[in-house]
Amino acid sequence: MQDAMQDVTREAMDYDVVIVGAGPAGLSAAIRLKQLDADLNVVVLEKGSEVGAHILSGAVLDPSGLDALIPDWKEKGAPLTVPVTEDRFYMLGEAGQIRVPNWPMPPLMNNHGNYIVSMGNVCRWMAEQAEALGVEIFPGMACSELVFGEAGEVLGVVAGEFGRNPDGTPGPNYEPGMELRGKYVFLAEGVRGSLSKQVIARYDLQKGHEPQKFGLGMKEIWEIDPARHRPGSVTHTMGWPLGSNAGGGSFIYHLDNNQVYVGFVVHLNYENPYLYPYMEFQRFKHHPMVAELLEGGKRVAYGARAISEGGYQSMPKMVAPGVALLGCSVGMVNVPRIKGNHNAMLSGKAAAEAAHAAIAAGRAGDELNDYETEVRTGAIGKDLKKVRNVKPLWSKFGLVASLAVGGFDMWTNTAGFSLLGTLKHGKTDAEATGLAADHKPIDYPKPDGRLSFDRLTNVAFSMTNHEENQPPHLRLVDPEVPIRVNLPRYAEPAQRYCPAGVYEVVQEEGREPRFVINFQNCVHCKTCDIKDPSQNINWVTPQGGDGPNYPNM
Repeated sequence: MQDAMQDVTREAMDYDVVIVGAGPAGLSAAIRLKQLDADLNVVVLEKGSEVGAHILSGAVLDPSGLDALIPDWKEKGAPLTVPVTEDRFYMLGEAGQIRVPNWPMPPLMNNHGNYIVSMGNVCRWMAEQAEALGVEIFPGMACSELVFGEAGEVLGVVAGEFGRNPDGTPGPNYEPGMELRGKYVFLAEGVRGSLSKQVIARYDLQKGHEPQKFGLGMKEIWEIDPARHRPGSVTHTMGWPLGSNAGGGSFIYHLDNNQVYVGFVVHLNYENPYLYPYMEFQRFKHHPMVAELLEGGKRVAYGARAISEGGYQSMPKMVAPGVALLGCSVGMVNVPRIKGNHNAMLSGKAAAEAAHAAIAAGRAGDELNDYETEVRTGAIGKDLKKVRNVKPLWSKFGLVASLAVGGFDMWTNTAGFSLLGTLKHGKTDAEATGLAADHKPIDYPKPDGRLSFDRLTNVAFSMTNHEENQPPHLRLVDPEVPIRVNLPRYAEPAQRYCPAGVYEVVQEEGREPRFVINFQNCVHCKTCDIKDPSQNINWVTPQGGDGPNYPNM
């Protein structure tokens, strides 16, 4: 495939700043650049069919990022219309629940002043603000390659390549795409972005930092009985059904129009390869408290996305010659708050200010060190530093200990110090996977089609579509590893960790088992790229416009 790609000649377009990804970080950067200098040429490239099509987040939004970027967002009609009115935490058992009181929690856990939002719709609104300032936004333009200069700096990206055959050769309607070059390139691809992954490896940006940690977030939108609907209500749970099998928890957010976001997060450092995160989510909805809420309602959308959970100590170096990593490309989620969108916006603003100053000084293609300094020492770093030990405590000592010790550590951090210092994460999530021989299979109830659903039925509610006559975007480093290594050692966990049913081990009578990749089902969550114990799966971008088409996730 690579040989077929080397003889391609492409046209090039030059910009001041090229931004990959129309999420909160990328759009914030674009807006801030044009606020600072209306004459800057700024382009945003988005792989989704439209802005917001690939955006999936809880989400309770802390508006501090938006306040800093567009102070008059209310007057401009930002879709933040459902303020949080109540905030509840529960510890679940199989048949009941115990409410955790709010008063012992550190002030940072308070959701007063936050909003329940669709981040997809927030990004659509932000794109309108950016375009009004003169930003060029091109959806359906997947960025498949980086362009490097002679000195090793990032010069730009290749975007808009279409029409390759499944074997990688140019098809009859092949379009080579274009090189979009910038004085600086911002990668705002979200968690585990394919270009960001290359930049981190090429420039060894993770050196000196802890490995990034991840969770898998799955979400459904439900329309429920109006009598049960409480606009502004926020509920988080921990405990059942995960128990000691994995860390994680749920969220239930009541937005407007009798709709509820029902979500479930499983930390990807779980050991048991038989764990089936999607089925844990489906089982969760049968808890009496949740089943009562959803009874008589209907699910209208489904999606899944990996979440960066490593926090302060896992953020890699964010800059290399000509390029900066923004938002979840770095990992800026505050894990106990389950919030990262505000930090993504602030990172975009900081990167824009650093690039503007550099361009004004006649610079290009160097490292935007002022951006990194602002992230680590400014509002983002202060937000993440306070909670840096919550995730490693949970991973090492379990839920109960992490609640007690982590809560104490967050309280002391509000005073500016921590008795624990900065704890380490240790293993990657792939390395955390245990051997099948050391664990027992888990018996999951069959979905009932009313509250719980099989994966393929739910994937249809993500409106996912991929052109089948293209190279699969899920690449195996060694095609033999799934059956030769992962199946005997780990019971091939790809069958279970994927929330979209992409991977199958097909066993036909009298024949050797086969590993099948149904890439058409992929919702771009990136879990396989993260959790595969052999690190044998490489997620690359499919053709632009392919993937999920989330309505208001």
